[in-house]
Amino acid sequence: MEKQMIYKFANDFFYFTVRPDADKGPDVLICCSGVNLDRFAPLTRGRHGLAVSPSMRGLQNTRNAISSLALERGARPRFIRRKDCAGIAPTRESWYTDLLMIENAPGSFSEEIIRCGVTALIVSIFKACRIPFHLPDPLPSPDELQRLIEEQCRIHAR
Repeated sequence: MEKQMIYKFANDFFYFTVRPDADKGPDVLICCSGVNLDRFAPLTRGRHGLAVSPSMRGLQNTRNAISSLALERGARPRFIRRKDCAGIAPTRESWYTDLLMIENAPGSFSEEIIRCGVTALIVSIFKACRIPFHLPDPLPSPDELQRLIEEQCRIHAR
């Protein structure tokens, strides 16, 4: 498996970074993710009956989606608490972050994690806010997706 590459999908709204953890073994990946609570606020403010922000809940749901994908591929997801993801957030606003270790990761799994993570997060947030949004296929670049989300924030701001 090509384990030296770092895979990243990041914009001002969220990020996913997947990198090898050679200290833990040749088939171990660290998945760092975060969602910007401030940037999603125009969409999430007053639109849900959840105890937590749809952005926070969306990232929690995304971790579950990535974990399910890992299990389907024969890998072992583990929730860990370390500082592996410090400093990744692209802005200084309010971020909710998550860290997942995936052991026994198959080759090319990093790309699948990114695709799964971005899709699960966006679908979860928009669904919780009851805002119809169709994520383009193929997945747009981070900058293109940021522009699409910014447009939705302008349209649906409260």
